[in-house]
Amino acid sequence: MRFLAIVWFGWCAMAQQGARDYPVKPVPFTSVHFNDVFWAPRIEINRAVTIPFAFAKNEETGRVKNFDRAASALRGEPLADKKAPGYPFDDSDVYKVIEGASYALSVHPDPKLDAYVDGLIARIAAAQEKDGYLYTTRAIDPEHPHPWAGTKRWELEKVDSHELYDLGHLYEAAAAHYQATGKRNLLDIALKSAALLDSTFGPGKAAIWPGHQITEMGLAKLYRVTGNAAYVNLAKFMLDVRGPDGSRGAGRAYNQSHVKVIEQTEAVGHAVRATYMYSGMADVAALTGDSAYVNAIDKIWENVAGKKLYITGGIGATAAGEAFGKNYELPNMSAYNETCAAVGNDYWNQRLFLLHADARYVDVFERTLYNGLISGVSLDGTKFFYPNPLESNGQHERSPWFGVACCPGNITRFLASVPGYVYAQRGDQLYVNLYVASSADIKMDNGRTVQVVQETRYPWEGRVKMTMRPDQAGKLAVNVRIPGWARNEPVPSELYRFADSAAEAATVKVNGKPVRMELTKGYLTIERTWRAGDVVEINLPMPVRRVVANAEVAADQGRVALQRGPLVYTAEWADNPNGKVRNLMLPDSAKLTVEYDPKLLKGVTVLKGRAVSLQKDADGTVRKTEQGFTAIPYYAWANRGRGQMMVWLPNSEASARPAAWPTVSTTAKITVSGNSRKNPANINDGEDPSASDDPSAYFDWWPKNGSAEWVEMTFAAAATVGESQVYWFDDTGHGGVRVPASWKLLYKDGEQWRAVEATGTYGVERNRYNVLTFKPVTTTALRIELQAQDKVSIGVQEWKVK
Repeated sequence: MRFLAIVWFGWCAMAQQGARDYPVKPVPFTSVHFNDVFWAPRIEINRAVTIPFAFAKNEETGRVKNFDRAASALRGEPLADKKAPGYPFDDSDVYKVIEGASYALSVHPDPKLDAYVDGLIARIAAAQEKDGYLYTTRAIDPEHPHPWAGTKRWELEKVDSHELYDLGHLYEAAAAHYQATGKRNLLDIALKSAALLDSTFGPGKAAIWPGHQITEMGLAKLYRVTGNAAYVNLAKFMLDVRGPDGSRGAGRAYNQSHVKVIEQTEAVGHAVRATYMYSGMADVAALTGDSAYVNAIDKIWENVAGKKLYITGGIGATAAGEAFGKNYELPNMSAYNETCAAVGNDYWNQRLFLLHADARYVDVFERTLYNGLISGVSLDGTKFFYPNPLESNGQHERSPWFGVACCPGNITRFLASVPGYVYAQRGDQLYVNLYVASSADIKMDNGRTVQVVQETRYPWEGRVKMTMRPDQAGKLAVNVRIPGWARNEPVPSELYRFADSAAEAATVKVNGKPVRMELTKGYLTIERTWRAGDVVEINLPMPVRRVVANAEVAADQGRVALQRGPLVYTAEWADNPNGKVRNLMLPDSAKLTVEYDPKLLKGVTVLKGRAVSLQKDADGTVRKTEQGFTAIPYYAWANRGRGQMMVWLPNSEASARPAAWPTVSTTAKITVSGNSRKNPANINDGEDPSASDDPSAYFDWWPKNGSAEWVEMTFAAAATVGESQVYWFDDTGHGGVRVPASWKLLYKDGEQWRAVEATGTYGVERNRYNVLTFKPVTTTALRIELQAQDKVSIGVQEWKVK
């Protein structure tokens, strides 16, 4: 296919010769062919399973039909159903999967998929208005679009209309589809839309910027495809005018408009919006030479890498606003770490590498890629995580789809393009960034071609054999990345450190001769005359390492995380005795061994050893029992059902969490009203919360507001009880859950529910147990019926009975 040589990232022959761009250029993913045991199967599952699955879900949920309904309305045909789409950004879910499918088509021709995508594009074209405007929720019913859309175009863009956000994903998909197939059908739709934006926004025109960033990245892609400077100029304008301009939606940290973009120094607000903006700033800086953008995103990166990055590479600590938390605010069980934020984090770090040629950005990229990014999709490619926590009490479960379905589409497009992150080049310098068994045909800037073949079992083993086959003998500087984890540096900051120093250092040989390990910006530069058949042997020892967090990270004190190579490990219920891990302690003296299990979780290396479980007795004393311990790679958790999981393991009794003594409450079964996918088992886990907004383990009915709900506790056997203790969940100040307006307690009498004869009051106080005494009853179950306050939701931290 003649367009396969076009670089996926956007460099293309249509751009002006010698035009300004990133100093380092990635080697296109179409030139790198994986044949390894880790990535090749995943990319094939993404192509053969996840992409068709995501398209089917877009059809099933009406996202595709929205384009048909919009087209019918534009033709003046009466619509039987004028209901607005579920969300105004539903259009983008279709565009993202088209982008992923386009990448897949680039390397694996599939006539059936190609024809399906063409059919989708025709339906999208029919929904576009004559002047280029494309937004199905307004086209379907202009008088009554989605409430977030506003009454006229762009009116609520800075708030939540997502008109420009949808188009950003359209532009990215259009560039990918054109580069993959050479067809202009989607590109022409995008260019017609972009022409409308150029005539609407800019100096002397409307000064509106995207409420949810990505338009800037999409416009940069269109510039690289067409060479039309209007697109990059518009992207720069949208970034430059962003800020507290006094208009509705502006001036918020949530969407990074609290100050001008070049004045920002800390990562704040919605994490996905933020990383898309930082990536867009990098693109515009590369294309225009604006150093103020680079200075800003460099400072922001230092803030993230030094104070806001999870050990898994995840970002965005809080569910409130899907946002970055405060410096060092990195809770584990309530960690949000949206899958889309991990994708955005890698987009951003890749761009910083292309600007600075520094391996520290690749270190963060790799950590995110192998841990907090691929954890977002199940091993079979059909279930997804939206948040990616570092601890669970069984309340987390993968879902086949979401009402807000941004994450599955992002997975499809990112995984399809992973081979494009392995190599990069500049002049006569080749950068080797990732280690994957593969073959690559690399065209250098100096006109030479080099074939590179990697043989390795990375990430399970750290030995890499790299055979060089240049088209002719000649000088070339090969920059071999020595990962930070192989240099006693888990992250390029003081946020985390290894508890000990590695006994064995990384080594590199060329044709059997050792190379002196003098690194520059994380790279070993081997500059020599290369000939066909020259072999580079890289040895990256992979001992099991214990990681400790900076003293400022309160959630991780007295705990260690386990890492081997680029992989972070976790203890999960399915591999450990009694299905529990949150009551474990892993002493620093405990030896850990490594074992590859080809049958477990599609083949993983596990860590094994001895840990100590802690259990409270009836009198409150703690009983300690030594037991077997197993840890699996973090990315693979939650592929065997709900249950406990923990990344940061207590290493002393002082920081451990003993399991509660079995009581009539903790042995009961909890059921709740509604069809929530949330696990209500936290309600009676026996763990006392620290406050009503303790994010560790709770249950709520959010986002249902003002509703009447119930929770039932069914005992293992009939019991006589006369006291109820309820600790309400209330996240005032950063969420939408409050104590109930009212509640009552009932007991089961045969098949009937009867109100207890209360001798106390029905309390609704925060930050304490609300104790209700009542005339003792012998029963098999209790039931709380509760009414939420108006416009807020309700939840329970813990419920005990005596």
